[in-house]
Amino acid sequence: MLKQKMLRYISVTQNESMKIELYKEEKRYAEKYNLIPANVEVIEKDCRTRFQDAYVERCEKETIALIIVETPKFLEEKIDHLKSRQEEFLYVESEFFDLVGVDALSMEIDDVFGTYTVLFGLKMNKQNETVIKTYLDNHLSGERGRYSVAFSGQDNLWNMNIAVNYIEGFEEDMTFIEAYQLVYSFIFQMVETIEEHQ
Repeated sequence: MLKQKMLRYISVTQNESMKIELYKEEKRYAEKYNLIPANVEVIEKDCRTRFQDAYVERCEKETIALIIVETPKFLEEKIDHLKSRQEEFLYVESEFFDLVGVDALSMEIDDVFGTYTVLFGLKMNKQNETVIKTYLDNHLSGERGRYSVAFSGQDNLWNMNIAVNYIEGFEEDMTFIEAYQLVYSFIFQMVETIEEHQ
């Protein structure tokens, strides 16, 4: 899935001057798997621009009702916005999530553990359960409430709930852009690992 989507993304992104702009994760992956033609120059894009075209909603946790549609500029706010408004969650859609088999990412404060938590559906088959759980066990530090995953046969996806606090690189004073980039990178590497084991 990831390899085919990356090949499609590269073919669409490559311009006539034989240059292509990729973010860090995509660049590393494309170079590792030799997906870029030899005569094409790769320019690494600033990861802070990844979500500049994102669709952003603030919603109520209890009712899932929309509070307001925000501009992507809202993602420059600090994530502690959610600590002061624990009744809210942030919902973000981005074209980049499609690369890793995710439609959207929601972020909220976990009511039980008090951690920043992302919720999303990962389009992966059920037989990937062992690899998914092993990856999460090996790459999330922390004792309790690190993650929960459940497969939905009806949707053929994994409903995932991951504590961002336990991802390496997390900092309490992050902006939403930084947190979403951290989570995106984590998911990208997880999907890459899953595909390596298929």
